[in-house]
Amino acid sequence: MRSIFSVLHRTAATAWQPPTASLRSSRMVFKLDSICARCRTQQIRFQSQFNQMADDPRWLSVVDHPAQIVRTGRKHGPGLIILALIPIISFALGTWQIQRLDWKTKLIAKYEDRLIKPPLPLPPQIDPEVISEFDYRRVYATGRLRHDQEMLVGPRMREGQDGYVVITPLERGDGQSTVLVNRGWISRKMVDQKDRAVGLPQGEVTVEGLLREPYKKNMFTPENKPQDGKFYFPDVEQMAELTGSQPVLIEETMIPDMVEHLDREPKGIPIGRAAEVNLRNNHSQYIFTW
Repeated sequence: MRSIFSVLHRTAATAWQPPTASLRSSRMVFKLDSICARCRTQQIRFQSQFNQMADDPRWLSVVDHPAQIVRTGRKHGPGLIILALIPIISFALGTWQIQRLDWKTKLIAKYEDRLIKPPLPLPPQIDPEVISEFDYRRVYATGRLRHDQEMLVGPRMREGQDGYVVITPLERGDGQSTVLVNRGWISRKMVDQKDRAVGLPQGEVTVEGLLREPYKKNMFTPENKPQDGKFYFPDVEQMAELTGSQPVLIEETMIPDMVEHLDREPKGIPIGRAAEVNLRNNHSQYIFTW
């Protein structure tokens, strides 16, 4: 009896399995079958497309016709050449601006050194060739202003108002040459000398100012018309010839004072410039720009 039961027990143990394992294995088999089915479907679809491309007479295979490097013989276009020149030109311009900055800084320092020196009396006769060596040098001269030969240069703007710069010959006498004096700015309303009698000093006067090198006209400034009394820039050579004076220009200076300016403007008294260097030095900006 014991042997029969033992045989039945072993048979039942080996024959029976949990239902979950059978279900799980069936699901795995189903998933594998479905995946294989999709792969076969995609393979068949790709094979059909490949066969269609191979049947097309216009289709070229990469294996039969590999890519080749062909030299066309064409030169580089102008666009590529311009792009290659841009960094070279920028470097050259930046180097040039560094040199210009050094030159302008030294020039301003030289002029400022001249400004702090005491004013010199203007010699009886001036050599126009050496004026550049005394540019921005403070000088003074005594004589009589020739208001009958006055010249108005402009128009010139000052603090939003239109006006003119007054240039008057200074007749020194006693064998001394006549020089030109830039007396300063007046309003357009005071152009007529009858309206500014206070601004026309009579008798002997002493003028203190800066000895300046003749101005250079830029390409945008029109030519002067002395026959019509119209001057657009101070052409020292031309004005000296008209007035019989030496081509020497003195810019009259004054201490910057707002109250003094407000008092002079309605009276027609010219407002002189400050004794300072007014040269622009923007080369540092140009260096960073290039």
